[in-house]
Amino acid sequence: MTRPFNFSAGPATLPLEVLQQAADEMIDWQGCGMSVMEISHRGPEFASILKQTLGDIRETLSVPPEFHILLMQGGGLAENAIVPLNLLPPDASAPVMNFIVTGAWSQKSFKEAARYGRTHLAAQVQPLPLSIPAISQWKLTPTPAYVHICSNETIDGVEFHEIPDLQSLGCHAPLVMDCSSNLASRSIDWARVGLAYGGAQKNVGIAGLTLVFVHESLLTEALPICPSVFNFKTVAKHQSMYNTPPSYAIYITGLVFQWLKRQTHGNLTGLAAIEARNIQKAQSLYDFIDASDLYENKVSVECRSRMNVPFHLRHSSLNQNFLAEANRAGLRQLQGHQSVG
Repeated sequence: MTRPFNFSAGPATLPLEVLQQAADEMIDWQGCGMSVMEISHRGPEFASILKQTLGDIRETLSVPPEFHILLMQGGGLAENAIVPLNLLPPDASAPVMNFIVTGAWSQKSFKEAARYGRTHLAAQVQPLPLSIPAISQWKLTPTPAYVHICSNETIDGVEFHEIPDLQSLGCHAPLVMDCSSNLASRSIDWARVGLAYGGAQKNVGIAGLTLVFVHESLLTEALPICPSVFNFKTVAKHQSMYNTPPSYAIYITGLVFQWLKRQTHGNLTGLAAIEARNIQKAQSLYDFIDASDLYENKVSVECRSRMNVPFHLRHSSLNQNFLAEANRAGLRQLQGHQSVG
C-alpha cells in the first residue's frame, strides 16, 4: 500500500514504526493475551505502560522534577476553561488573566477564559505580514493572574521562536503556554514556564489525551465549580489515575516518545535531532516558497512556524485545480483549516 503524504494538523501523521508496533500488539500486548484497550487501568500491565510513558516524556523533554506531568482528557480547547478554573482564586477581586493573541487558537483561549474571570488583551498579532509584537511592547496589567500564549498557531503559521521571559518585564506571574502543535518539536526553557499543555493528536499521539505540565507552586485550590477530574491538584495527587485515563492514547504516546528517543541527525539524538531536522526542513520549504512565482507566505520571517507552513497561490483562481492535482499526487489535507481556507 502506498501511503499518502498527510498534511492534517491533527489528528496527524504518526511514525510508521509506531503504527506497526501498535498493530503487532493490538490483540496481544506483550504476551498478556489482551489488547491494551482491554486491560484494566488499575492492573500491573497498564501500570508499567504508564510508568514508562511518564519517564520517557520527562527524559525526552527534560522536564524538571518540580513539574508534574498530568495525562488528562478534553484536548487543548478544554484546557482553555480548565486553566482558569485552577489558577484563579475564588473571590471577586481575582487578578486579571492576560493574553497574547497571535492567531485563531489563542483567540479561542482568550474568549473562553472570559467566562470565568476578568481578561485583558496585552498584545496581538500584527497584520500582514503577520508578526508577534516584541515583548517590550506588551501592555500587561499589574500583577496578572497569569500570562497566556499559544507557542505555535497551526492555522496562522505564527510561532514563538523563543519562550518569552516575563521576568525581563518585572512580571512574576506564571506563563501559561498552549504548546499543542509544537510540543516535542524543540526544547523548552522550563525556567520561563509555569504551566504548559497540549493535545497529543498533533505531534505525539492520537486524539483523546492531553498532556499538562504544571509547576508544583501552581497546585493550589481550584475554583469550587471546577470538576474534580479537571482539578490539577487532584489529578496530580492521584498520578493521573483519579478517573479512568485514556489508556490506549497513553500507550500510543508512549510508543511515540520511544521512537523520539531513537531518532538521530548527524551526531544528535532524541529531541535535539528532531529540532535540527525541523529547522532544516522548514528552511528548505520557506526558501522554495520565497523564490517561487506561484506561491507566497504571509508571515514575517522572525516568527514563521517550523511546524506548519501556510502558503497561498498568488492567483487564487488556481486553488481548485491545485488541490485536485495535489490530491491525485497523494498530497492530502492541503486546503487549510475550515475556518480560514
